[in-house]
Order: sequence, then structure tokens, then C-alpha cells
Amino acid sequence: MAFPENLQFIRARVGLTQEQLAEQLEVSRQSVSKWEGGQSFPEMETLLHICNLYDVNLDVLLRGSVEESQVADTAQYDAFMNRFSRQISFAVGGILAGVGGMLLLQAWGGFPDGLSGALFLFVVSICVVVIVASGMQQQNFCKRHPVIADFYTQEEKEVFHQKFVWYIAGGVGAILFGAVLLILSCTYLPEREPYETLVVGCFMLIVAGAVTALVYGGMQDDKYKIWKYNRDNNPTPEARRRLNLIGAACGVVMLLATAVYVGLGLTKELWGSAWWVFPVGGLLCGVVHVILDPYKGEE
Repeated sequence: MAFPENLQFIRARVGLTQEQLAEQLEVSRQSVSKWEGGQSFPEMETLLHICNLYDVNLDVLLRGSVEESQVADTAQYDAFMNRFSRQISFAVGGILAGVGGMLLLQAWGGFPDGLSGALFLFVVSICVVVIVASGMQQQNFCKRHPVIADFYTQEEKEVFHQKFVWYIAGGVGAILFGAVLLILSCTYLPEREPYETLVVGCFMLIVAGAVTALVYGGMQDDKYKIWKYNRDNNPTPEARRRLNLIGAACGVVMLLATAVYVGLGLTKELWGSAWWVFPVGGLLCGVVHVILDPYKGEE
């Protein structure tokens, strides 16, 4: 399929007339008619404009088949994003689960703060390695495939959004359920150790499961936003600068959080109670992202 046939397919897919497409591209209707008839060829700037408007790869537009690219996941994007979503969501949830496990070891097993803190750091280290490695794999994938054609059908997107509601509702509901158990335990259980630590540990395990569901659901929702993937892989210079700043700031925040945790553990023997620095670090990263987000308001 050559460019004229590809242009006709794109126009038919979005339901535009030649005149409407000409208005979008700021050319005359006669120009569009000549392009589709193979009588002339648009300028490079116009070709790039078509690619940006309809998420089409330039090489596919000129020499390939846009129709085939729209229905075939040639880059294995879906499989990669599913694996990436699982790795990140379970790693994030694993850090919170590590907090809960550390508290349960102290309450039930009578583990010393130093030993339980060391085990917690071991879990955090594994989760951080998974996050870093997954991020590097994602960067390599984006470099190999900077533009992905939207091959998902509307039916597939609608089926997912039915599940997405339950990911979000289930995660929020789990946190509320944990809060209710926390209140009930404070009401009916003795206010002394090991009950207090045991209750908080169970609550953190529930939160870990909820956060895992929320992160996974959010990343799966982003998976279907091919336009967002293409936009993020082809940012403007200003957007690139802000994204790099966000990454650097969050890296510094989490390194400081780790340093504070280790410092409090070594100097104050607070291995079991200083875990709160990691959620605080995560919240600060979220604040940084909201403030510096280069695409704020676009969605």
C-alpha cells in the first residue's frame, strides 16, 4: 500500500471528507484530492503533521500499510507493557509489604529492631533493583519503538475500562476496610504491645495490596493511551527539560529518604519505627511531578 491508499484509509477511518482533512492540514481540498489520486505529493512538513495528527509512523505512511499497522502489534508493545506494569506495581507494593512484614516479625516473632530493619532493607533493595531494571528496559523499548500505531480496538478498550473501575474501587475499598479494622482494633484490643504493632503491621499489608492494585490499574490504563506513549517519546525541548528535572529530583528525594532511614537506625536504633520516611519520600515525588508536569491540563 502506497501513500495515496494510506491517506485514503486514514481519512476514512476518522470519518473526514477531503475538505475537512484539508482544513486540518491547512491546504486546499484540491491538494488532498491530488495526493489521494497520486498526482502530487505533500511537503515533508505536511507529512510530519499527518503523522502527529493520526499517530502514524512516517515510514509506514510512505512505504508500508497503515491499515495493517493498526491491527498488528508488531513491536510486542502489549506484552512488554503488561510485564512492565506487573514489575513496577509489585515492586512498589513490595516496599509497603516489607513494612508490614517487619512490624509483624517484631510483634509475633520477637525479632530485634536491628534484625527486622535489616530484613526490611533487604526487601527494599530487591524492589528498588526491580524498579531500576524495569525502568531501563522501558527506556530501551522506547528507543527501539519511539512511535506505536494504535492497534487496540474500541471493544478492547471498553472491556479494559470495565476492569479498571474495579482496580480503582477495589484499591480504595481495601484501604477503607483496613482503616475500619484499625479503628475497631484500637477500640477492642488492649492499648499495649505487641497488639499495637501487630495491628499496624496488618494494616500496612492491606495497604500494600491496595497500592499494588491501584498502581497496576493506572499503568494498564496508560497502556491503552498510545497517543500519550508517542507524545512522551517525542517531547518538546521544554518538556524534555522538565521530565529530566522530575527524574533527578525524585532520585535525590528517595536517596535522602534511604539515608535518613539508615541514619536514624544507626544513631537512634529506630529501625522498626523510621519506615515512614519512604512513604513521605514517595509523596514528595508525587508533589514534584504535579508541580513540574509539562503536560498539565492536556489530558
